[in-house]
Amino acid sequence: MKDRLEALKVEAIEKINQSHDLKDIQAVKVAYLGKKGPITEVLKGMGKLSAEERPVIGAYANEVRDSIQLELDKKQTELENAAISEKLAKETIDVSLPGRPVKQGNAHPLTAVVTEIEDLFLSMGFTIAEGPEVETDYYNFEALNLPKGHPARDMQDSFFITEDILLRTQTSPVQARTMEKHEGQGPVKIISPGKVYRRDNDDATHSHQFMQIEGLVVDQNVRLSDLKGVLETFAKKMFGEDRKIRLRPSFFPFTEPSVEMDISCFKCSGKGCSICKQTGWIEILGAGMVHPNVLEMAGFDSKKYTGFAFGMGPERIAMLKYGIDDIRHFYANDIRFLKQFKNA
Repeated sequence: MKDRLEALKVEAIEKINQSHDLKDIQAVKVAYLGKKGPITEVLKGMGKLSAEERPVIGAYANEVRDSIQLELDKKQTELENAAISEKLAKETIDVSLPGRPVKQGNAHPLTAVVTEIEDLFLSMGFTIAEGPEVETDYYNFEALNLPKGHPARDMQDSFFITEDILLRTQTSPVQARTMEKHEGQGPVKIISPGKVYRRDNDDATHSHQFMQIEGLVVDQNVRLSDLKGVLETFAKKMFGEDRKIRLRPSFFPFTEPSVEMDISCFKCSGKGCSICKQTGWIEILGAGMVHPNVLEMAGFDSKKYTGFAFGMGPERIAMLKYGIDDIRHFYANDIRFLKQFKNA
C-alpha cells in the first residue's frame, strides 16, 4: 500500500507540472485529493491492515497528501503570477506620456460682475439681503408707494400668478421686508441682488428674466450727497478711477427726489462715440431719496429717519464692461462665448 501511495504521489506531481492553467490545477486537485480520489480509496482500505501497519500507512498517506497539496499551491501561485505578468505586458502604460488635460471652468461673466459689485458694497459696510422671487402684490407694489390702479404700474408689465401673487418685477420688495424687520429702528444698510421678471419681448437689450441689484440706506440725517458719494465710489471702482458721474432728475414712485445716474464714457472719455451715442455719457442706474410714504409703511418715523435707494442691472453693466452686444448671450450657455471670460 505504501508503494501505491508513492506511485500516486509521483503521478500527481507529474500531472501538476504538466498543467498550463488554473483549470488544469483544479482538475488535478479533484482527481487526487477529492473524496472519490485514489488516495481516499487507499485510506478506506486501511481496515484490512494490521494494527502495527495502520499508523505507519496513515502517517505516510497524510505526508503524500501534504506533498501533493504543496505542489498544487506552488504551481497555482506560479500560474497566477504568469497570468498577471501577461496581463501587465498587454496593458503597459507609458508613464512618460503627458496626461490628458483637465478642462477647468470659469465664472460666468454675469456671475463675475455680480460678485464684483457685492464685494465692492460689502467693503463699504453694506450687508446682503435676499427675499422670495414669488412675491405678493403688497410688497412688490403697495409697500413701495404703488397702490392698486397707480399708473406707474404700467411701467412694469408683470407675471401675475393670482390676483395677489406674482413674480417680482424688482428686488425692492426685499428692501420693504428688511425695513419691516427693523421695526422702525435704524440703521439699515443693504444691497439686494437677485432675479426679477417682467413680461417683455426678448431681444438684444431686453429679457423677460434678468438680474437686479438694489441698495438701501436708512438712518438719521441721510442726505442726497451721501447717495452721490456712494454712487461715485461705485462708478470709479467698477469702471475706472477717471470716471465722472452726473445725476439727472427723474421719477420713481418710491423715491423723492429721484435721479438717473450717468457715467462718463469709458471708451471715449466723454468725447463721443458709438457706445455713448456721441453724448459722452452712459446711463447706468436709477436712484433717489426714499419716499416718506415708503418709510412710514415700513414702520419708520419719516420725520426722524431719511434714506436713499438705488437700483442697477448687472447685465447692462457687464455688457458695457466687456463689450457684449446682446443680452441673450448671458443665457444661451454657448461655451464659445463663456470661454472668453476666463480672466473676468
